Amino acid sequence: MSRFWKIALIVIAVVVVGGVAFRLLHKPEAAGGYAHHRGSGGAKSGQGSGQADQGQNQPGGNGQDNAPVPVTVEPTTKQNVPVYLTALGTVTALNNVTINPQVAGQMWTINFKEGQAVKKGDVIAQIDPRTFQAAYDQAEAKQKQDEASLATAISTLDRNQKLVANGYVAALDMDTFRNNVAQLRATVVADQASARSAKVQLDFTKIISPINGVAGIRNVDPGNVVTTTTSIVTLTQIQPIYVIFSLPEQNLETVRDAFQNGATKLEVIALDRTDAHPLDTTGFLQVIDNQIDTTTGTFKLRAQFDNPKSTLWQGQFVNVQLRVRTVAGGLVIPAQAVQRGPDGDFVYKLQSDQTVAMQPVSVTGEVGDSHVMISTGLAEGDQVVTEGQFRLKPGSKVQALKPGEVPAAPAASDADKKKWKQGGSRRGSGS
Repeated sequence: MSRFWKIALIVIAVVVVGGVAFRLLHKPEAAGGYAHHRGSGGAKSGQGSGQADQGQNQPGGNGQDNAPVPVTVEPTTKQNVPVYLTALGTVTALNNVTINPQVAGQMWTINFKEGQAVKKGDVIAQIDPRTFQAAYDQAEAKQKQDEASLATAISTLDRNQKLVANGYVAALDMDTFRNNVAQLRATVVADQASARSAKVQLDFTKIISPINGVAGIRNVDPGNVVTTTTSIVTLTQIQPIYVIFSLPEQNLETVRDAFQNGATKLEVIALDRTDAHPLDTTGFLQVIDNQIDTTTGTFKLRAQFDNPKSTLWQGQFVNVQLRVRTVAGGLVIPAQAVQRGPDGDFVYKLQSDQTVAMQPVSVTGEVGDSHVMISTGLAEGDQVVTEGQFRLKPGSKVQALKPGEVPAAPAASDADKKKWKQGGSRRGSGS
């Protein structure tokens, strides 16, 4: 490209840029005036709103700056508060029985369903009894045979005793008759024992439940040949049922004093793993273990539950609450009223002038799922803030509301109405 064309292109570019700049710098006056008016008005509005915001954030401002903060308050109440110790427990059956046959043979029938409740004395299985029935019949027959021989021997002895006085029977023969009777009597006794033994073996072919419980999963089927080492099923007694749990050793003296000196049994409650609801409230402390586990520093306890609805199941983990005493006239407040500060727990206490003060408190325990017991810092009837604490500081003016009460909608102030009218007139003139 020649030097001439390079200079021409540069000149054209300068002209184009100059034209664009001229149009940008020389807009119509009306548009400029409107823009200037809006800019100045916006700046003023922004300045005014900033001042208003600043005034609202300052405690001594005007208008709505001193508007009370709506909060929910509840009174401090007195009530009898049970004191519980909590722990994680394991449900254990009252009795666990593994059913093994006491004689060997072929399994004829299974008379229970898995998971079924069985009662003590129910026939839950039957082994082929024919061999044992035959042995029992033989023992009874042998007993009857020897009883007949004994009757004959006794009759012979009685007849010869009448003849021995007249010298018709020798004394030696009489000794033989007596010994024969004694021997047959002993034989009959042995036969009776053999018959009872055979009867016991025959009865063993009927497998009977020794407890009231629930049948587990069976291990044999009808037709299987079983021996005395064969496990048929496990029965579990769950009514009543045990819960075993552990507590730290520092609670041992408290529990022992309550257990030994209490006029009534110590109440134990079993809850689900989330503490959402109680599974069984019929429990009581039954025994305290006689030693402390040196590896964990805990001691074991066992509670018994009636378990009327079978809500507790063997092997289940539950949360346990053991009531050791009851505090009469304890001060109780909602748990959400307690706040955590650098110096400990505190609450916002409502004053008579409708302001709040930060009141330190001491929490001694939980009361149910939603309240706590206070030992120091409050008196009965004191109103504490339970909702809205994040907007408060000591000395804040508040509007006290009852639980569930909603504050009334605020009315527009005169300044807000004037500002709204001015904004509307400006928009009208601009259009």
